[in-house]
Amino acid sequence: MGVIEVRPLGPQDRARWETLARGYKKFYETVESDESYERTWQRLLKGDELHGFAALLNGKVVGIAHFLFHAAVWTDGSCYLQDLYVDEAARGEGVARALIGRVAQVARDRGVPRLYWQTKQDNATARTLYDKVARFRGFVVYDLPLS
Repeated sequence: MGVIEVRPLGPQDRARWETLARGYKKFYETVESDESYERTWQRLLKGDELHGFAALLNGKVVGIAHFLFHAAVWTDGSCYLQDLYVDEAARGEGVARALIGRVAQVARDRGVPRLYWQTKQDNATARTLYDKVARFRGFVVYDLPLS
């Protein structure tokens, strides 16, 4: 096991972030324009509505997490971990667990009682970890594109 550090994304992470973000989008079979990557990067750096972390393994960025906070009807808000991706070469080293743990700590510090995320039903590798760190409540997600 190497040394894992999780920190906010910074300007120096731009190229590596895009490589990982493109890997994430490829995994989920989603195509984004170059402009979309740039717009998302700028929003992450601004950090007022979207937040991003980089995970470094032995000093190299090998994972990313994107998250946001939102209002909730029955609680004092929620934290949604929208994207989590670790380079294939670094999987199994504890990077995803470290990213989830850091997002959870930020949510706790903010006083938010809930952190949640989604993954595809057949993403067995990720679900093995998720079943260890969180509780699957059996919900099914529906998506209605509006554009």
